[in-house]
Parts: sequence; structure tokens; C-alpha cells
Amino acid sequence: MTIPVTISSLGCARNDVDSEELAARLEAAGFTLVETPAEAAVVLVNTCGFIEAAKAESIAEILDAVGDTPDGTPRRVIATGCLATRYGSELAASLPEADAVVGFDRYDDIADVVRQVLAGKSVPAPPPVDRRTLLPVAPAARAIDPARLGAWLPSARRRLSGAPSSPLKIASGCDRRCAFCAIPGFRGAFSSRTRADLTREAAWLATQGVTELYLVSENTTSYGKDFGDPHALETLLRDLSAVDGIEWLRLSYLQPAEVKPSLIEAIATTDKVVPYFDLPFQHASATVLRRMRRFGDADSFLELLATVRAAVPAAGIRSNVIVGFPGETAADVDTLRDFLGEAGLDAVGVFPYSDEEGTEAYGLDGHLDEAEIAARTDDIARFADTVTAWRAAERIGETVTVLVEGTEDGFATGRAAQQGPDDGRSRLVDTPARDHPPGTLVSGVVTGTDGVDWLVGPASDAAARM
Repeated sequence: MTIPVTISSLGCARNDVDSEELAARLEAAGFTLVETPAEAAVVLVNTCGFIEAAKAESIAEILDAVGDTPDGTPRRVIATGCLATRYGSELAASLPEADAVVGFDRYDDIADVVRQVLAGKSVPAPPPVDRRTLLPVAPAARAIDPARLGAWLPSARRRLSGAPSSPLKIASGCDRRCAFCAIPGFRGAFSSRTRADLTREAAWLATQGVTELYLVSENTTSYGKDFGDPHALETLLRDLSAVDGIEWLRLSYLQPAEVKPSLIEAIATTDKVVPYFDLPFQHASATVLRRMRRFGDADSFLELLATVRAAVPAAGIRSNVIVGFPGETAADVDTLRDFLGEAGLDAVGVFPYSDEEGTEAYGLDGHLDEAEIAARTDDIARFADTVTAWRAAERIGETVTVLVEGTEDGFATGRAAQQGPDDGRSRLVDTPARDHPPGTLVSGVVTGTDGVDWLVGPASDAAARM
């Protein structure tokens, strides 16, 4: 009888890819993948360690997994992922409920780790380390070295979802030093995957029923700089566009300061690349952005948006902003609000500043109290909801293409090309789900909205109502 194992994946799409790589290794070693902790003898919790709320969720997930298996023996719980790597032995000491804490460097031999845990053996947790030191400072000097990179190298995946959309991790780590972000310290320096590896993985995903590839990394616009190729991302898009079975390519996390005219042109002209721009501005006040170690201001961001829309008029554009950064004034919040009012974004993620040890912001002066951060965040979030709903209403009458992902009340639902995985939904009204299974691309016209969600009807029906 094989041992049932399940993986609970928290956090971002990059973590989801890691979970599928862990699943492939475990299945190849003879373990059986099951869907729920109740069925499992071993639960791997692939944690997120980005901000305080994510860390709390990860710890809660670990504690929830503790219990007995169906035959009455204690279930084994193993913490992996960002939180486990970031805190390592510190997390193990403070969370004895976890039978093991495993960092990225043990992913290659995860099956042996699970066997040791099942045998009651102790698995040493990794000491916390700044992973930026594991690769040379100069990107071009980062030759792929299996002995040094360990789990950073690509491996086989075992899909844990039947969804027609899948993330494709094109790189790991980040070289930027944003003052609020702890990710480079535990994800390491930026390291691109080769185009050949990515094309092979894309072709395999197509055989697994994937229609859309969502290209993910900590900083997608840096792709290829460690190859010494400033146009590597544009070339990669052309390579992936040639993969049979893949119909949509979507880019995530485009650093605004690194978006080149050639990339905008590539998104506008490369077959299968959807009209979508994920531009995490983080704020609009020049003063706050400088303290964040970011570039830009409201005017330069509006200029970038105008350039994008000139090249891709129907573009869907999302962004993230952080509210309550140390030193932020009421005037800075007004600047951010005014920018959001002018930008016409389709989706905005609004996050309260989270004080993360090991970051430059942790030691800055001008920290705001939690109540003030919460009040400012709520204010900006409500305003963002208003302006994104207004932007959605502007879409009424536009012809769009929707990727069907599921059903609601018997009708097909999914996302339009302009909508990312977290940006809202499209419901295909008057389109029975039986006619369009998941993975189907359906054209129609936006006939109505509900907040950021769209109602999409057949083009003929829309014309008849005019």
C-alpha cells in the first residue's frame, strides 16, 4: 500500500509551481497524491512568507493539518516554502506542531525527507540565510550550477489542478532592493530559466489541457539579463507563441521602471499574447516611492499608461499599491488617490504596509500606527473599488474573448483576455455551459457589469439591443 500525501499551496502562483514540482518528485518516488488532509498520512504545507497576514495564514494552515489519519495514527505535517526557508530553524523551534521544516535546498530530496519523518527521525531545519549571497553579484556570471542552485533548477511537474490556465515560472529571485520587500533575502538573486526549458514545459502543459500560460516570476521584466540579452523576454514570447495547444500568453509583474518600448510592441504584436499589463506601481507619490527605493511618480506613470494604451487600446491594466509606508503623509495619500482617479485601471490590489524584519523599511523613521494604516488602506481600497467598477462599465459594448473556466447557474464563466487570475470574472450570459467546456475561447460583447465582473453576451444579441 502506498502512502497518501497531500500538498497545501499558499501564496502566489510561483508557489503553486513549486508545489507541482514537489508533487512530481513525490509521485515518482512512489507516494500517492490525494486531495485533502483528511485522506493523507503526510501533509506538506507550502507556506508564504511575504507579509504578516500571509505568515499568519501559513501557520494556521500548519496547525489545522495536525490530527490523526483515518487509521488513527498521527498525521505528519511538513512545512515547506517561503516561510520555512526564511525562518528555518527559528520556525521549527517556535512551531513544534510541524514534524519538519524544509527549505528550498531540500526540494530535490523531498521524498527522502518524507520517509525520514514517517520513520520518526529528526530532519534538521535550515538556518536562516540571506539567499542573495548564493549567486554572483553580476547577473552575467550566474552560470547554471546544479550543486549551487539545488531546487532552483526546473524539474518535472505534476499538475494539481485541471484548470485551463497554468502559471509558468520563467525565473526565480530578484535583484531589486525595494525597501519594503523581504523576498530577495529568501528567494535569492534573480536567475532566469532557459528558453529551451520553458518551451518544453509549455509544450507539456499543453498536453495536460492548458490553454493559457501565465508567465510568473518576482520581476518578469528582468528575464534574460543574466543571459546578457536585453530582448530575451520578447524572444521568449515568440517561442511560446509557437507552442501548439497554447492559445493565450499572459505576463505578470512588469516592473514599471523596466518596461521598454520593445516589450510593449511585443505584447501588442506577438500572436497569442493577450492585451494585459500587470504594472505594480506601489504608490504615486514621488517622495514615498524614493523611500521605497522605487522609481517614478504620478506623471511618469500616467505617461507610461498612455504609451501602453496607444499601442494596445483595449489593454487590461492592473496594479498594486501599498498604503501606510513609513513617512507617508496625508498629502501623499491624496496624490495616490488622485492618480488612481486618473489612471483608469481595471484592477487594483490595495495592501497595508507590513513591517518586515530584514528590510530597509523596518528601520526607517516615520512609522504610522496600525489604526492609521488600516484607516488609510480602507479609504484607498474603497476608492479603488469605485474607479475599477467605473472602468468596467466603460467596457460595455466592447468585443472581448473569454476563456471558459467553469459554470455558474448553468452558464459558462471565465475571464476575458483583459482579466488576470485575480482581476474579476466574466459570465457568458445566454451561453449554456454545456456548449462551452473549460478551456474554450468564446467571443462576445460586454453587455453589463457587476463591480469589476463583466456580463458578456453574444455579439448578435448585443447588436439587436442597440
